[in-house]
Amino acid sequence: QVQLVESGGGLVQSGGSLRLSCAASGIRFSIYAVGWYRQAPGKQRELVAAITRGGSTNIADSVKGRFTISRENSKNSLYLQMNSLKPEDTAVYYCNLGGWSSDYWGQGTQVTVSS
Repeated sequence: QVQLVESGGGLVQSGGSLRLSCAASGIRFSIYAVGWYRQAPGKQRELVAAITRGGSTNIADSVKGRFTISRENSKNSLYLQMNSLKPEDTAVYYCNLGGWSSDYWGQGTQVTVSS
């Protein structure tokens, strides 16, 4: 059974930092492109950052220069380092394996940035 478990969300002041982690189990993590998506209230889910199995990254323009995605295949883990957080970054953040159309999603972790 595939499981993706996110952690690291929370409440932070504007300008602060958080590091999200996603631990995968029940799947051969290293062969998948993986990524982080987010969904704010009343908005559609959107891609934040993705990383291929080869390590190439794709970062949304809205977070470029502030967020960094990384993966550690030996630990079946995905990370998102978020710096200089803004109130508009407030959302539920989801870990994903295999892209938008895949079935592999975490349960989400709430990130709230206060002004």
